[in-house]
Amino acid sequence: MGSIPRDYDEQCRFDAFCKAVLRNEARNLQQSMRRQRRRVTPLDTVSPTEWDKLSVTDSYPSDSFVFSSHGYSMCIDNELVAAAFAGLSATEQSILILRCALDMTDSEIGAYLEMSRSAVQRRRTKALTGLRAKLAALMPKGG
Repeated sequence: MGSIPRDYDEQCRFDAFCKAVLRNEARNLQQSMRRQRRRVTPLDTVSPTEWDKLSVTDSYPSDSFVFSSHGYSMCIDNELVAAAFAGLSATEQSILILRCALDMTDSEIGAYLEMSRSAVQRRRTKALTGLRAKLAALMPKGG
């Protein structure tokens, strides 16, 4: 018969310790994976509205049309709106740029352009009505 080495007890304790560590690590890994499966949503189940929240569209200066008046600029990204806006007179463009870009009132625009408040209001209303009509004509059918 063979003799039992003196450190056999230590080897057994070390083996038991290693087995316990591996068992606990396996249990922790399984718990972690279960927790991840509960929290993570597969990409094929994401709805289009949620995709829109997650997506980002690059914007380049060349993608927009810039209209300027009195040192202030207004960028328009939509081609149809830019085409309709380009068809307005310079004064109407100035009024709309000052109104939209700077959020000025009709009185402030009138003082800036040396016009009466009512003239600014009339021209602004006329320009917006004309824009709506042009956009309605430029819109593709069914869109």
